[in-house]
Amino acid sequence: MLSRFYQEQGEHVVITREQGSLFAKQVADDFNPLHDVDAKKFCVPGDLLFSLVLARYGVSENMQFSFVGMVDESSLLSFPQGSDAFDITSNDKVMMSVKREGEANLCPTLIDSLTKNYVEFSGTAFPHVIIPLMAEQGVMINPARPMVIYESMAIHLDDKSISQVELAADTPEFSYEGKRGKIILRFKLLSNGQQVGRGEKHMLVSGIREYCQDMVDDLITYYNNRKATL
Repeated sequence: MLSRFYQEQGEHVVITREQGSLFAKQVADDFNPLHDVDAKKFCVPGDLLFSLVLARYGVSENMQFSFVGMVDESSLLSFPQGSDAFDITSNDKVMMSVKREGEANLCPTLIDSLTKNYVEFSGTAFPHVIIPLMAEQGVMINPARPMVIYESMAIHLDDKSISQVELAADTPEFSYEGKRGKIILRFKLLSNGQQVGRGEKHMLVSGIREYCQDMVDDLITYYNNRKATL
């Protein structure tokens, strides 16, 4: 599933602009301009790094991921031996920190289903969840500089013997002070209709401004037009 979205150079993993952008648009349904091939400050989607970690190390009972650095096409990613805590690095700079507990499930079907379902859930958060969530408190993202940064995520499995999993959105949370805020997107992990785990994704937001319906409408129109043409 992931082989076309990265390449190996010796002991390192490299992700080109084309590969990162393709993953964002075709797998994650994520049309953030930072993932465009011609973006001035191109950034590999954090969900692609998450997916590569699952593919290499499996799914543990408890997993925490912290996104520390921005990966681009020049990053030479090093994936160490699996342990309870390890870092994905590039030129000795930490890009992602991983903590995990419990025995790892290496079932390819489970890994593929969790990867696919989580990435789809994560990618559609904007605008369908984030904009109305912030609107409840009378604020919005600044359309001129929509800064939403992927900070961390966590997954907990009650039953690690399953072979497939689906995601269902749970109650999200948004809090802010001044122009900065935090979004928590929660989800349930389901197998055959039964809840087998849970997880959450944390994002930081900056440049928060007062809600304006006309600006929101323009922002959503711009997003939908990008999605239709890219």
